[in-house]
Amino acid sequence: MTTRLVVGLDGHGSGERALAYAERLAKLIGDCELMIVYVVEWSPYSFQTAEENAQRHKRREEEISTATQRVIDPAVAKVKSSGITARGKVRHGDVASILIAVAEEEKAEQIIVSRSSEGGFAKRIFGSATSNLVMHASVPVTVVN
Repeated sequence: MTTRLVVGLDGHGSGERALAYAERLAKLIGDCELMIVYVVEWSPYSFQTAEENAQRHKRREEEISTATQRVIDPAVAKVKSSGITARGKVRHGDVASILIAVAEEEKAEQIIVSRSSEGGFAKRIFGSATSNLVMHASVPVTVVN
């Protein structure tokens, strides 16, 4: 049976460290698949004008496309080139909630994220995102330096 690991990327060097650790772990496990995830933070509770709401869907699609091209596709290609099975996803929402949901959807054994970064996810790494992830995930969470 294939072991699935979810790897949370932030688009920075720290995400590369999490990915490198996940690759090493996948090689040790053997039959392993990495689900590489990038979360575009978005809150459904933000207040917007009618004009902004009309543009919301278009902006979300553009953000997903950009993140897929710049972060996910290169990461998946890198992992596959080392002989490991990998797929990628980009989602909008709360970082911890999305990573937990993806882990549940994929029936993952573990979630791997980085401890710090130059921006994005890491700005909150020992704030709400990582602590929520560690406290609420139904699978083990590995936080890499």
